[in-house]
Amino acid sequence: MYWHQIESPVGALLLAGDAAHLKVVHFQAGRHPLRPADDWVEDDRPFAQAIRQIGEYFAGRRRTFELALAAEGTAFQRSVWRALTEIPYGETRSYGQIAQRLRNPRACRAVGLANGANPLAIVVPCHRVIGADGSLTGFGGGLDTKRKLLALERDRSSGSLLHQPNLL
Repeated sequence: MYWHQIESPVGALLLAGDAAHLKVVHFQAGRHPLRPADDWVEDDRPFAQAIRQIGEYFAGRRRTFELALAAEGTAFQRSVWRALTEIPYGETRSYGQIAQRLRNPRACRAVGLANGANPLAIVVPCHRVIGADGSLTGFGGGLDTKRKLLALERDRSSGSLLHQPNLL
């Protein structure tokens, strides 16, 4: 596994993956910084596209990512993560809306747990998921980082961030 750490407007991000796939984008300033395993190799070359696209995202020139991803998780977690990638830039959804999207309306808590286990922060936009009442809820990078990411998208989108229950 390769890894490389980059700086961003929300702090250091650790990228990890193999030569062909991005597997991890982790907030290093969060509660649990990720330590590369002893057998991981520090090299920025496998992450050239990810570094460019993440930079474009923070510069307001990218709204979706076009990267080869290989997140490791259960089938349910991967279904939640796919649903997260369908939340449009500048919009938010609740855990309940994601559960409904997955045709499992009682799975709100399971969606929350899967969202929290997302290994690809920013690229798989778990920051766009909020509480049913519109409140900001737990986030691996911290609520301040979540606020910053949502504000960045709100400021660069044509409208404000909306809690839109009828869209799912």
